Amino acid sequence: MYADRINSLPPYLFAAIDKAKQEVIKKGIDVINLSIGDPDMPTPPHIVEAMKRSVCNPQRHRYPSYEGMLSFRTAAADWIKKTMNVDLNPEDEVLTLIGSKEGIAHIPLAFLNPGDISLVPDPAYPVYNIGTILADGKPYKMPLLAENDFLPDLDAIPASIAKKAKLMFINYPNNPTSATASLKFFGEVVDFAAENDILVVHDNAYSEMTYDGYKAPSFLSVSGAKDISIEMHSLSKTYNMTGWRIGFAIGNRDIIAGLGKVKTNVDSGAFECVQEAGIAALTGTQDCVRGMNEIYKERRDALIAGLKELGLEVKPPKATFYVWVRVAGSSFDFTKVLLEKAGIVATPGVGFGEYGEGYIRFALTQSVERINEAVERMHKLDI
Repeated sequence: MYADRINSLPPYLFAAIDKAKQEVIKKGIDVINLSIGDPDMPTPPHIVEAMKRSVCNPQRHRYPSYEGMLSFRTAAADWIKKTMNVDLNPEDEVLTLIGSKEGIAHIPLAFLNPGDISLVPDPAYPVYNIGTILADGKPYKMPLLAENDFLPDLDAIPASIAKKAKLMFINYPNNPTSATASLKFFGEVVDFAAENDILVVHDNAYSEMTYDGYKAPSFLSVSGAKDISIEMHSLSKTYNMTGWRIGFAIGNRDIIAGLGKVKTNVDSGAFECVQEAGIAALTGTQDCVRGMNEIYKERRDALIAGLKELGLEVKPPKATFYVWVRVAGSSFDFTKVLLEKAGIVATPGVGFGEYGEGYIRFALTQSVERINEAVERMHKLDI
């Protein structure tokens, strides 16, 4: 019945986790959900107020422009300049997205022919792999290993694969490992991609979720990067706007145009009221971002301390709101025990790819009190 490309897709990880969680809830168990990266705090009030005002404007009820409002794209360009010191032309180097997930899923359709290779990190956000499959491309795994600080080993990619590859996905700060990358590494990626005629897609959704003085750079800040890449940005995690579905792509104008051509044929643009709320987020006070990061840091420190007391191997992340924890045995079995015996929902590392086996991911999307309670429950399991 289904097309081969659909039959080849794995079950979407977080849909499967949600189903398992609901089954436990039906049994009356109090569940502490530390799995999906969905902020538990509300969208800041000044953003909500901008949305309310915009909804009352009848002009915003009509079809939006395909590329997004120029005012939103200008706000995005100004925000990138202010936060990452990258210069962009909002007219042709910025494209509005209905969330960065949409842009990531669509970019392979613009640049992969059937059978073309896409270099995909493993473990990774599942959509890099899924988007490649939906475009009839062939994903080639780049292992992210602890001994390489969860960076892909570019030298380990066979020359025959590199010459056939058309796209490369990277993501730093990283989901799920919470690893960060240096400008030196980004420079190596630029050189590798330029030598092999590969387009790079850098997913920078977690750039503003940082701690301990760390500042996440833009891939485009490296010399030559704009010649071969685009970068995806999302307002979802930075401003607690996951349900609003708003983001943007920036970078090489020809790559932006290719993605835009796909979008004009498959969607009708982002709701302009949401774009106006996005403008309020990008141009307004950033105190809300700093305040949320302080809360996430407090949660991080509480969880790290508890996990270390349990004897688990874990490092405090400098960015994202994920904690990547090494565990013994099957990551799936480990999370199954947590859910069924302690009512704790975590994500098995193997769900992000084969090289995620031996790890689980916790999301810092519960209060310190609930995190401490989760740790107490794990103590009772004697894990």
